[in-house]
Amino acid sequence: MTTALKLAAGSLLLGCLVLALKVTAWWITGSVALLSDALESIVNLATAGAALVAIRVAAIPPDANHPFGHHKAEFFSAVLGGVMIILAAVFIAREAYLGFLNPRALTAPVEGLAINAAATALNAVWAFVLLREGRRLKSPALVADGRHLWTDVFTSAGVAVGILLALATGWWVLDPLMATLVAVNILWSGSRLIKTSLSGLMDEAVPDVTLGRIRDVISSQAAGAVEAHDLRTRHAGQATFVEFHLVVPGEMSVHDAHEICDRVEAAIIAEVPDTRVTIHVEPEHKSKDDGIEIADR
Repeated sequence: MTTALKLAAGSLLLGCLVLALKVTAWWITGSVALLSDALESIVNLATAGAALVAIRVAAIPPDANHPFGHHKAEFFSAVLGGVMIILAAVFIAREAYLGFLNPRALTAPVEGLAINAAATALNAVWAFVLLREGRRLKSPALVADGRHLWTDVFTSAGVAVGILLALATGWWVLDPLMATLVAVNILWSGSRLIKTSLSGLMDEAVPDVTLGRIRDVISSQAAGAVEAHDLRTRHAGQATFVEFHLVVPGEMSVHDAHEICDRVEAAIIAEVPDTRVTIHVEPEHKSKDDGIEIADR
């Protein structure tokens, strides 16, 4: 089992524990805000399950029907997570509305807050782990799961503050008010997650910093070539795809041109791991003025 799969499976198990804790907190208090927090944890659990399936699919090697691999499966998982977050916001808004119509005092609020705090601490630790490892592994599904958990952490903290204020003031309407703020917050989080995932499905280029590193590698490692142009990049899950045209002298042999390509490809992969490089070799009359200059010709 890969590291990404172990992390996704860990998210699923932790999600079950956190959900049980938050449902218990809501059950003993009757708080609408704590109910909204528990509903968001159901989404966390579903998102973790989708991420686990997506990472398994993304790890399948290329086949006849998918010659470029199955990397984009992780983006579908992230989009699904965003949609589920938005649905949770709708359900939370409904419960908040009902709470506004009939605000009431909470039972056992201290015990409920203590249980919810334990669940929040677990989420905070695991969110940190997912974000760190997801970025290292370049896994959109893990990063999306981690961001969602961080949203849940801040949501839980806000809920706790709202309940404490309600206890201090006796204004029990603060409970459904906090649930409303939770709904707005996770609605914003879900929309951002969908937007980010769709950019991957639309073959968005790598960040400018990464693109600059790739250009520098081509310039420094393609000694013997004339120039390179039409550099294009895209990312799909853990994989990065790079393609460009490399112009070589017309009299250069196929063997020598191939040696340059191999050298450049190896250097790009060393600089940006999990990269698939495609190089189209062209004769000198195909040069372009705006191409990448070769440092040592």
